[in-house]
Amino acid sequence: MGKLQLIRNARLFSPQDQGLQDLLFSDKFLAVGSVPQLLQEMAEEYDAQGAMVIPGLVDLHVHPIGGGGEAGPTSRVPELFLSDFATCGITTLVGCLGTDDVTRSLEGLLAKVRALTQEGITAYMYTGSYQLPPVTLTGSVRRDLFLIPEVLGVGEIAISDHRSSQPTFEELARIAAEARVGGMLAGKKGLVHLHVGVGSNGLLPLFRLVKDTEIPISQFHPTHVGRTADLLEQAVQWANQGGTFDLTAPSPTLSWDRPFPEIVRRLERAGVPWNKVTLSSDGGGSMPKFDGTGNLVGFATGRPASLWEAVRTLVKDGYPLEHVLPLVTENPARVLGIDGRKGSIEGGKDADLLVLGEDLSIERVYAKGRLLVEGGKPTVLGRFEKSDQ
Repeated sequence: MGKLQLIRNARLFSPQDQGLQDLLFSDKFLAVGSVPQLLQEMAEEYDAQGAMVIPGLVDLHVHPIGGGGEAGPTSRVPELFLSDFATCGITTLVGCLGTDDVTRSLEGLLAKVRALTQEGITAYMYTGSYQLPPVTLTGSVRRDLFLIPEVLGVGEIAISDHRSSQPTFEELARIAAEARVGGMLAGKKGLVHLHVGVGSNGLLPLFRLVKDTEIPISQFHPTHVGRTADLLEQAVQWANQGGTFDLTAPSPTLSWDRPFPEIVRRLERAGVPWNKVTLSSDGGGSMPKFDGTGNLVGFATGRPASLWEAVRTLVKDGYPLEHVLPLVTENPARVLGIDGRKGSIEGGKDADLLVLGEDLSIERVYAKGRLLVEGGKPTVLGRFEKSDQ
């Protein structure tokens, strides 16, 4: 148990607006609202003076050991560090491999996930990569889910993309069944997380899986569905059938075929339930651009900072903060099956929280009760980070 801490006069969003509250926590939240006097006297106190306090962000799609490789060895994206996530408010993440499962390995990803957790935040991972049959740690997706605590699912499996292994229906169904059973045995969600490219099939392979197998739609979580208008329309249909999906946060290095707020407005006009949508950064991932014949014509990388930037963009566009926050807090926690620990500020959950400035800047970040960021600057660095990084 960490040291006892008390934040007074916090305007709490959990993620809904709960007004001014006091928060008592160590590594977990112990009291929200009324705090016994004796415990107040024992705690280290910080007065938030009415500042907004929100849950730590949950980013369900990042590449902490770097992605890339589509333009040769020099295009391998560098590894990310603890402060790359903490200063952006990300206190929980799920790491994955992408196109490159040759020079990047699941063993390396597992080591990085464990390092980030030891350094202060909470990190999980997916087994597998773009390709099928999937790379695994123990010989099967089912065994990885059962034997490796950090493995929450399989992904990011690529569909509708020229970089994928062009998986057949039978291959996808078999992997989904492996994840389903492995998740049941391990007491996990066993999520099947899918990269969706710009290919003409879009989400059609997933619609068929749900139609022609007994695997429930809740087992699948496609990402990058905002990249084209046609794919977004398929995502609307997917949600109407009960499915969830993920949007990739825009950034200066990434833009879809329309402004991000317009994508969100389209979903609202279509009546997509807000709890069906998550938002992730693709931090550390490569974002290559190809022409119509598959030739590489541009190359960019994902940034963890884009996750909070997207939230601020939507708030500036008129969305209330409590309306946007579920996309990066309780929704991804629920989709991943970790909502018993993450996604909201409640007694018994991990003490992950952000203290915001008036302009929604991130002023303080606590992860499992430990102060990692103060005044927007990291107070804790990973072992091989430099203080001026």
